[in-house]
Amino acid sequence: MKKLKIYLPFVSAGMQEVATYRVNWIFYMLGNVMTCGVSYFIWKAVYASGGSGAISGFTMPQMVVYIVMMFLTNTIIASDVSYVIGEEVRDGAIAMRLLKPVSYNATFLFQEIGNKLFTEFILAVPLVPAAELIRFAFYGSVQFNPLAFVLFLLSATLAYLMNFFFNICFGFVAFITKNLWGVNTVKNCIVGFLSGAVIPLSFLPAGPETVFLLLPFASLNYTPVMIYMEKYSGAQLLFYLGLQVFWTAAFWGLSKLLWKLVSRRLCVQGG
Repeated sequence: MKKLKIYLPFVSAGMQEVATYRVNWIFYMLGNVMTCGVSYFIWKAVYASGGSGAISGFTMPQMVVYIVMMFLTNTIIASDVSYVIGEEVRDGAIAMRLLKPVSYNATFLFQEIGNKLFTEFILAVPLVPAAELIRFAFYGSVQFNPLAFVLFLLSATLAYLMNFFFNICFGFVAFITKNLWGVNTVKNCIVGFLSGAVIPLSFLPAGPETVFLLLPFASLNYTPVMIYMEKYSGAQLLFYLGLQVFWTAAFWGLSKLLWKLVSRRLCVQGG
């Protein structure tokens, strides 16, 4: 608890950052909402031209819920720590962070937690009921499962921690390259596809789907959403939750190792 108190100011700073730059946050969210709208009309056209009720196990109502919950999951697991590390290395601000007598990784983690507490309270309240209203409108009965929702929150939390430590590892590349903007953009595009944010992984051929499901990226978006939609149950559910725990621990350990290696090569510039 004593150590936790040290990092509480970083949580407060994360909340204040969102509140201070709220116009930037609003436009960022509006961009994501527009992306959801585009996705909806694209899939509506796909299902209308397909002439079948379901494609790869997804009906159109399920696809709408998938789009809404993918948007929510994306905001929960989002981490821009690799971008921040790259910018701090580029302009020299990292020197001030390293002077603080606290864990380098933990300062980013608790600051993002503050950001999440502010953001998710605003988003989760309307989005989850919206997804359930969509299901009620199509099926004529309440489909909400409290247990599935709790497991979704657990899975999304693991997905965020895994994504955070993955981005920490990726951000350490800036200690060597000095600039990370272009590589970070390419990374986001690749991860977006491999995590099921573009299309559900079940739409892929059986071979690639099996491989992608075992990679860490499927655990970011696809696994939490599939759990919420009750596509996983029993042993399958335990397996994918266990896979999330494994990849989270793996990236945490890798971040510790990489920090010891790259911190010796840091050359502060700018500032």
